[in-house]
Amino acid sequence: MTGWRTLGRYAAILAVAGFLLALAFPRTDWSLTPWLVITPLLIVALLTPPRVAFGWGLLYGVVFFLVLLRWLNFTFRVYSNIPGPLVFLPTVLLAAYCAFWIGGVAWAVSRVAARRSVPWALALAPFFWIAGEWMRGHLFGGFPWGTIGYSQYLNLEVIQIAELAGVHGVSLLILAVNAALAGCLVLTWRRAVAGAAIAAALVTATLAFGTARLKEAPPSDATARVTLMQPSIEQPLKWEPRHTRETLAIYFALTRQAAGERAQLIVWPETASPTILRQDPDLVASLTATAADLGAPLLIGSIDAAGNPPRFRNTAFVLSDQGIVGRYDKIHLVPFGEFIPLSGVIGFIRGWAEFISELEPGTRTVVFQGPPAPYGVVICYEGIFPDLFRSFVRDGARLMVNMTNDGWFGRTSGPEQHLSMYPFRAVEHRLSVVRAANTGVSAFIAPTGQIVRRMNLFQRGLLTEDVPLRVGKTLYTRLGDWPGLLSLAISAAAVAATRRRRSSEAT
Repeated sequence: MTGWRTLGRYAAILAVAGFLLALAFPRTDWSLTPWLVITPLLIVALLTPPRVAFGWGLLYGVVFFLVLLRWLNFTFRVYSNIPGPLVFLPTVLLAAYCAFWIGGVAWAVSRVAARRSVPWALALAPFFWIAGEWMRGHLFGGFPWGTIGYSQYLNLEVIQIAELAGVHGVSLLILAVNAALAGCLVLTWRRAVAGAAIAAALVTATLAFGTARLKEAPPSDATARVTLMQPSIEQPLKWEPRHTRETLAIYFALTRQAAGERAQLIVWPETASPTILRQDPDLVASLTATAADLGAPLLIGSIDAAGNPPRFRNTAFVLSDQGIVGRYDKIHLVPFGEFIPLSGVIGFIRGWAEFISELEPGTRTVVFQGPPAPYGVVICYEGIFPDLFRSFVRDGARLMVNMTNDGWFGRTSGPEQHLSMYPFRAVEHRLSVVRAANTGVSAFIAPTGQIVRRMNLFQRGLLTEDVPLRVGKTLYTRLGDWPGLLSLAISAAAVAATRRRRSSEAT
């Protein structure tokens, strides 16, 4: 009976902790909870064998990701043909996959504690966690949603270290605090004090660095004046042929309003054109004339088609008074949204939902030379992949644009969670991010990560801002995601060391 009570107690504590961790992200934004609620998982991992600890980590992760990704249920319920009782299955499967990596963290902590020592396990726990986040963000196309550091996007003093170590640097700090708290409960007082002192020093240094950086004057007065639009067109109407004329009327009305803004660049959202732009000469002619009248280029999202049979791409076009003068084809496509992995085997699922398409990825990054200045474009969720975003900056972009269509997610927390990742991209490279979304959330993000201006979900209108241009390279721009790679190496070495320890004990 005592054993069952202990299991029940562990299950309840970890389920509540996983639930609270999810509330650290939009819309609740309880950003203090991650600093505390990973501690119970670490303690349970220290007290249980590795295989059991993996199960507890899996439970914790499943609860966390089910709550965090609940917005996906809206998409599958409204836009898929999945039978009612099974409509939640895709979210459950994705949550289980993401939770696998948290289970792996608990397994590694338990293994090191059992075969080395508890202090070593706690010291390595932050690296195990970051290694898991890195693997989840890279394998099988990557899905970095729910990276713990993103929970701090509103805490500007904390996230300034992203220019040194990216979002994983913030995650590492949060895990160091949780490991120190766990140490206070399971270690001797001398070791607990030492761990707490190290964590306190890291937090103090982070806040001091962040405060100092926020007080610094901008390195340059160079700015670009950009106008973005949020047309707020409901997803069912976006590609409805009978609504094409009305859709274009909304876009052109908003564009005409930009005449008085004196913008140097006007940005439409992802796949804004309701027709295939290059196959619609009348629309190209109208856009060309509009760009000439406004004296500013238009950056417009559209599906593009080429070849026979046609191959479709998700493309950003630049139009000036000379017509189409530039293009970028989306490189990182959304699995089960823009392509079907292993389509030869499971291609039949394409008919399950109207949001599933089969696009061809682009092959290279493109930096448009302006006006107003060299800039890059990431389409939809490409911007949540730090390595891809960094490649544009390394190629010379002084400003980054994200065009997206989060209309598939309705009024859920999904669009807000998507937005919360872009302050990190701004800080990582000290550049401005301009974000144009169909139904929201459109925003201007400063190089400090501050969301300077934004439009709420399903609000229609324009935003214009003079945005600072990047003038130098940060440590992160130069080195990339070194905390993730370092954590991966340390974690692999630590697990390998436990195998050697076991072998030596056996002999």
